[in-house]
Amino acid sequence: MQASNFQLRSSGSPWLEPWLASAGFRVATHSGYFSGELGGLGLSRLKCRLQCSQLWQSTSLLHNQKEKDRYSCIDQSTSYLHVQSLRNFPTEKLRGEVVVVRLDSALLLGHSRTCTFARERALLTIKYLYKARAKVVIVTSWDTVLQSDNPEIKSIDSFADYLSSLLQLQVIPVDGAPGLTSFKKEKWVQNNIILFENLLSFRGEVANCNDFSQKLASGATIFVNDSFSLSHKILASTVGITCFCYASLAGFHFEEELKRLIKITDTTRRPYIAIIGGSNFLRKAPALRMLISLCDGLFFVGKLSFQIMNGLGMSVPSQFIERNAIMEVLQIIQVARDRNVPIYYPTDLGCLNNNDSGTLGVINSTGQLDGWTPADIGPSTLEKLSSIIPLYKKILWIGPTNYDLAEEFSDGATQLGQILEKASFDSCEVIVVGNAACNTLRQNVDSSSRYIEFRNATVVWEFLKGRILPGIAALDKHYPYRIPWSSVFCDPTLPLVVDIGSGNGLFLFQMAKSYESSNFLGLEMNEKLVIRCLEGMASDEKRNLYFVSTNATSTFHSIVSSYPGRLTLVTVQCPIPDFNKEQNRWRMVRRMLVEAITDLLRTNGQILQLPLQVYLQSDVESVLVGMKGQFLSYSKGQLVVDGDDGGHRMENPFGVVSNWERHVLARGAPMYRMLRKV
Repeated sequence: MQASNFQLRSSGSPWLEPWLASAGFRVATHSGYFSGELGGLGLSRLKCRLQCSQLWQSTSLLHNQKEKDRYSCIDQSTSYLHVQSLRNFPTEKLRGEVVVVRLDSALLLGHSRTCTFARERALLTIKYLYKARAKVVIVTSWDTVLQSDNPEIKSIDSFADYLSSLLQLQVIPVDGAPGLTSFKKEKWVQNNIILFENLLSFRGEVANCNDFSQKLASGATIFVNDSFSLSHKILASTVGITCFCYASLAGFHFEEELKRLIKITDTTRRPYIAIIGGSNFLRKAPALRMLISLCDGLFFVGKLSFQIMNGLGMSVPSQFIERNAIMEVLQIIQVARDRNVPIYYPTDLGCLNNNDSGTLGVINSTGQLDGWTPADIGPSTLEKLSSIIPLYKKILWIGPTNYDLAEEFSDGATQLGQILEKASFDSCEVIVVGNAACNTLRQNVDSSSRYIEFRNATVVWEFLKGRILPGIAALDKHYPYRIPWSSVFCDPTLPLVVDIGSGNGLFLFQMAKSYESSNFLGLEMNEKLVIRCLEGMASDEKRNLYFVSTNATSTFHSIVSSYPGRLTLVTVQCPIPDFNKEQNRWRMVRRMLVEAITDLLRTNGQILQLPLQVYLQSDVESVLVGMKGQFLSYSKGQLVVDGDDGGHRMENPFGVVSNWERHVLARGAPMYRMLRKV
């Protein structure tokens, strides 16, 4: 058969860039948009080991090898943050596909200035998909009790009408259980948009029920998450649904919020101070340890300040002390001393008279509080903040300044907002977290001010604690760094062979020695195995072999597409089967991987004097059959099976066996193999 010649496309879309720019959105000109240094001193969990901007220059092979490790091994605790985005997904693959979009109804129903910006990003996701001729299905949830006075959400019909008015496109509501099985497809005319019923009406949503997730995804092939505020939750509409879609992407709003979240741990702008309020020191201790390692100063307010003052040996009323957090407080103070990081606390407090609830007084923070209830920070503390803030280039305000009283006693927060407003105009980067802080700035800051806002503080706290956010982790991964091929290989123009799931690398080590006229790349999820392979290359002067730690199923295209030479052979050997779940037996080979290989593989290329393109093998025949089925379904008819007699018992064409293959043959068991060629 005659194979099509695919031309590699850029990550952006030619018609998208001017459209986004005209809408006021900055267009990413390269795929590695999550650049910047993630972390500071002591950031063992949030510091990325790979910094692609630092090219190694030394002629020492050992030094070169250590630098190669930096390109290959990403800390697994941060790699999940690099996700595939709708912006970088090929638009031609959206046409005619059913795409489920998880929206955040709070963005659509909010009326603040910042909500308006976020709403525009969320609506842009829908409009983008519609323009790409995708069939869009919207899933979301709204609280009919808390927002009972909102006419837009009285029913799914009214909410669909509201969405139609925002999008200027027709949105068709579908009553009953979510899923396209109950939808009459004759109604789906002229590429209209579908809205499913309120997800809060179904217990399977919160339970992340597998059956409910499958119903949500029924008929759909692509999932787009644009509900960043739910990233810390495990829901069927944000996590479970990704198991049933071949591509799971971040929408425009989700992508922007994730970039902003990562900025919290970016220490490029220094000095950096965090103003931390609220209560429950023990629960926040992991995040506070993270902040003390990131920041150049900490200012504690609210009930947290009492814990710090107590740890410093000051007199604090016993009812305000969290006795179960004393050890954590002392640890924070010790780290601050070791790093020479100043810790600030209120010098005075605005207090409410217990005998006269309408009387407010100012009490020294180290004075006697008998008969008074702390309400907020006092004027002396605000003066101190006003003098300290100009010394810093970056400010994080997370948590309320008051002491669990009503907002009417939050005058200190209002004045702090004014101080930060001035700082934001003085080229200081301001990040505000939590409803209380955001509402304060909303009252003071006009539309020309520049600050980053997170209303859902839980997402930020969980992130700072070093915990993996399920909503982010469920999305497909993107390899965020461009590999310097000319440094990795002696000749980056040679034909490239990629082994997916390279394991201990013995197969590629032998192949690289036997076939010096080609370059070999191993993609392996196990970081320890990759490090071991790179260490084994230290004495190799030929440099036609390299390894990368990554999940190739979703990152294959972003890694290999930048290679300057030809991709001529891809091998997948002995993926680990899961016999408990039939659908997982060959889950390494999925539609996304098959399409990426098909798009990049030059079908007229030859290697080793053999017209090979894809080589699959396993010692479990059902696994091989599954992988074969994926290629037959999604290779766009470009590749056919070479000599397929249905037995899958062909000989190894390379004369080189993998480690597991040698083990299987040694015990007399068969290996099942298949080639794909033009």
